[in-house]
Amino acid sequence: MAHYGNDPQQLAAVLLDIQRASGKNFVEKQWAELVSAVLDVPLSKVFDMIGFYAMLSTEPQGEYIIEICKSTPCYFSGGDKVTLWFEEAAGIKMGETTADGKLSLVHSSCFGACDISPAVKINDDVFGNLTPDKVKTLVQYCLQGKDLQPLCQK
Repeated sequence: MAHYGNDPQQLAAVLLDIQRASGKNFVEKQWAELVSAVLDVPLSKVFDMIGFYAMLSTEPQGEYIIEICKSTPCYFSGGDKVTLWFEEAAGIKMGETTADGKLSLVHSSCFGACDISPAVKINDDVFGNLTPDKVKTLVQYCLQGKDLQPLCQK
């Protein structure tokens, strides 16, 4: 929080940093309470922000958070199938995390990759023009802890 000058306008950035540092990609209640106190922001506002943004969570998530875009362009580009491909490749359902804590599947609002839809965001990287084979490769890379950068499109 000090990194952001204890500025309440930086609430989202602070929460994202806390989530990244948690080791399980989530904001624990104790940290939300500390943010509320230090930034002088009502706790309800902190939890409202966590609940509003798909990239924030109050529950532990996988090392790799796979955000599947549910926007209209991705849907009409085959995005409805992308969820099924990821569920099959990862062996989990939407909203779940693998038993080893490697992957979590979540739906996301548009993240600006309409030109390469259907697209997903894995942590901070975007992957598009997805096919069943590309999805299998992405899941394998994540499960094996490989660098995703060679597969990244944006």
